[in-house]
Amino acid sequence: MSVIKLMDGLYSVGVLNPALRVFDVVMKTEYGTSYNAYLLKGEKNVLIDTVHARHFEEYIENVKSLVDLKSLDYIILNHNEPDHSGSLERLIKIAPQIQILTSPAGKIYLPFITNDPMINMRAVRDGETLDIGGGKTLQFIHAPFLHWPDSMFTWFEQDQIAFTCDFLGTHFCEPTMSDALVQYKQAYYQTFKSYFDAIFGPFKSYVQKGLDKLKALDVKFVCPSHGPVLRRGVFLEEAMLAYDDWSTPKRHEHPVIPIFYCSAYGCTGRLAVKIAEGINHVLPAATVSMYDLVHVSPCSLCETINEADAFCIGSPTINKNALPPVWELIHMLEGTNCKGRRAALFGSYGWSGEALPLLSTHLKSLNVDVFEDGCRCRFVPSETELQEAYDFGVRFAKSL
Repeated sequence: MSVIKLMDGLYSVGVLNPALRVFDVVMKTEYGTSYNAYLLKGEKNVLIDTVHARHFEEYIENVKSLVDLKSLDYIILNHNEPDHSGSLERLIKIAPQIQILTSPAGKIYLPFITNDPMINMRAVRDGETLDIGGGKTLQFIHAPFLHWPDSMFTWFEQDQIAFTCDFLGTHFCEPTMSDALVQYKQAYYQTFKSYFDAIFGPFKSYVQKGLDKLKALDVKFVCPSHGPVLRRGVFLEEAMLAYDDWSTPKRHEHPVIPIFYCSAYGCTGRLAVKIAEGINHVLPAATVSMYDLVHVSPCSLCETINEADAFCIGSPTINKNALPPVWELIHMLEGTNCKGRRAALFGSYGWSGEALPLLSTHLKSLNVDVFEDGCRCRFVPSETELQEAYDFGVRFAKSL
């Protein structure tokens, strides 16, 4: 991505990655992503964020096209995950005069990211301001768990710009860096929602706190670290309303109980049907949806998991283990707030049946309340075993 002038004294110096299809191993990025970084140019020259380490050369050329690297005074890291801090180690080697400003939690992490225990950095307090000359100031607003403990916003009051890092961003790659110029709006809205589900779905109470902090400011522009800049009167208000809606706790009139499963030969699938029937016998108004993980990507189920009151997971045992799509779903659970929720396990097996004990142990390590010892059958379920699955569903429903 070439340098883009966003307004007088503010430039986008980040990098586009249109070919990226998987981010952080588990997130699908059908439309690529951008690693956004910004330069405030004035009496003090301030960088906000770096980019992924593999894009350092393009990033540094963007910066050098605007200022001498020796004239850089500060770099602000609103969040220290390596897609934002990855180029920092090389940057400070060629411009060691730069002082790094980060949150107190970020100060803990950065020496391990740069492998430099003597790194020139300072932790900023919540509400602290920084005079950057010319009558302009920056204010630092701590925003923990959006989505790491180190996250913060940087507020540029004079130009009414909030630099929010991942908050209100998305993995979407179009070259203009402007919400007003997005060409594929439906695709952008789709990624905006899926990004929220994957990144912020587990931290909804913190999203509400972050929104409150932004609402207290007279924000005209939001500059995130992925995706387009958001502007008042274009998408900013809609984006904040969407975050508010998605993060407001929903009280279900009736329980929502999804059933996720894989079934190599249909045996585990038959158990799933009977368990669902048993649940609905006790809770006829409950929403019991079934998801065959062979045909539904676990990555698309973040919101489903986050919104569930309880859930069931089924897997056959193959090669002494549960199937890979089921483990992928379990890994998605690790990024959700599933503590204390009740889960039931089920599955068919042939010789040994290790899948359910393995899944149970892992779910319990996530503080999921695993119901009984699961429901199993050997190879093809008999009529008796199908009745047992139905009865298992009845007991599970009664336990909720």
